[in-house]
Amino acid sequence: MFLKDPQVLPTPEALCGALGSSYPAYEELVATIGNPTYAIEANWNYYNDGKAWLCKMVHKKKTVFWVSVWEGYFNAVFYFTAKNCSGIFDLGIDQAIIDEFNSREPVGKLLPLVIEIRQKEQLSDLLKIIDYKKRLK
Repeated sequence: MFLKDPQVLPTPEALCGALGSSYPAYEELVATIGNPTYAIEANWNYYNDGKAWLCKMVHKKKTVFWVSVWEGYFNAVFYFTAKNCSGIFDLGIDQAIIDEFNSREPVGKLLPLVIEIRQKEQLSDLLKIIDYKKRLK
């Protein structure tokens, strides 16, 4: 994971340096979800337990997903309960995302869905999951 130094803030320059060719996908994601249709705010914080900067993507007070930065890509991580994850299978997203979701071990009582984003073309599936997660109670 990149962005491990608490003194190095996740500025656009730092993010661009870490993400490289996937930075345009990150930039487009943040611009898209920041518009009134999604109204999601990006909140970067340094977390001592993981010794890294993570971005909590929040709609109103609800955490929709998390972003972590790696060399050349970023991960979008969603957490679902067993009760509310079944709708994921009806979203029409890439089968590889569903297969990966089905193979993940639960984190406590939560089921993680992780998407590795390297290019803008992957954002359509990500936006479908964001819409779904926002609608959950």
